[in-house]
Amino acid sequence: MSHFAHRRARRASVLALALATALTGCSLIGSGDDDKSSDSDPSASPEDLRGTSVVLATHESFSLPDELVEQFEKDTGITLKVRPSGDAGKLTTKLALNADNPFADLAFGVDNTFATRAVEAGVFADHAVRLPGSAEELRLDGAAGDQLVPVDQASVCVNVDNAWFEKHDQLPPQGFDDLADPAWRDLTAIPAATTSSPGLAFLLATIAEFGEDGWQGYWERLLDNGASLSPGWSEAYYGDFTGGGEGDRPIVVSYDTSPAFTIDEASGESTTSALLNTCFRQVEYAGVLAGADNPAGAARVLEFLLSSEVQAALPEQMYVFPVDDTVALPDDWAKFATQPDEPLQVSADDIDEHRQEWLTTWTDLTSR
Repeated sequence: MSHFAHRRARRASVLALALATALTGCSLIGSGDDDKSSDSDPSASPEDLRGTSVVLATHESFSLPDELVEQFEKDTGITLKVRPSGDAGKLTTKLALNADNPFADLAFGVDNTFATRAVEAGVFADHAVRLPGSAEELRLDGAAGDQLVPVDQASVCVNVDNAWFEKHDQLPPQGFDDLADPAWRDLTAIPAATTSSPGLAFLLATIAEFGEDGWQGYWERLLDNGASLSPGWSEAYYGDFTGGGEGDRPIVVSYDTSPAFTIDEASGESTTSALLNTCFRQVEYAGVLAGADNPAGAARVLEFLLSSEVQAALPEQMYVFPVDDTVALPDDWAKFATQPDEPLQVSADDIDEHRQEWLTTWTDLTSR
């Protein structure tokens, strides 16, 4: 569980973009200078790119095996400089505010809840990168589909501690309605929508499930039934959830990947499961920044992120599913990390148009 804790604890505290008013500073990983290569021709040949550098802006949870990055640099002659810029929401905010003066060549980590904002701000340029066949369904509509490349995915779902329910001789919940049923009173832990990425995704899942006219009433019933709210995923999972720590709540909002990290050593089985009818899919994208100093080099990095080697490393490195379904998953993932066939969806345009409104309403409901 240690790798999972480290990844999600860093990832979980994602500030909703609509409420973000402050920017965090950047640090540079793997390089001691901030200089980008001079203007590069987008049609530059591989030889022209040798000796150049590419700056990748990303969220703080980005991680790839050192040997893969070193091999990419050896093969291409490009130096890859990774520049973390806070969490996903802060990264998107910073990209949007610096659209006319980009601080990197490409960015990774803008997800489907924030993508439209970045595209409308003119952050990204068109790309001509070929996607794996299975990634085509994750391509965004309109201009965003021409600018952003899907790199990984994972779904936010309600998770249950099956071992707890067996011990207490009680049936686990089966879906959203059960969480608001008195039979499961005071058993659910939820990260807040305004201060965490999975919390926002769960809010969107309820909007998709109950509609514009019904989601507020559902949240009222949920809160009346004793659901607890935490600032972030780590507090909910490791502080409140019985299956992740010393908490007293056997139901938590987490990920479809979570059951792959709760394996009982004696039985070899997972002690938790995800309710696949409650899932909202999160997809992370990458794109070349408009006005990048090295757009040709940035395009090579996009291709690198979609390579079979990187895609195969994503589950154990960043705890997400690859978008290329031809790569093999780790054994525990193949057995226990089950993806929903039909995750709940809210269009990127609707999210962009209503995000502030929905968060304001959610805040009013939860602060009563």
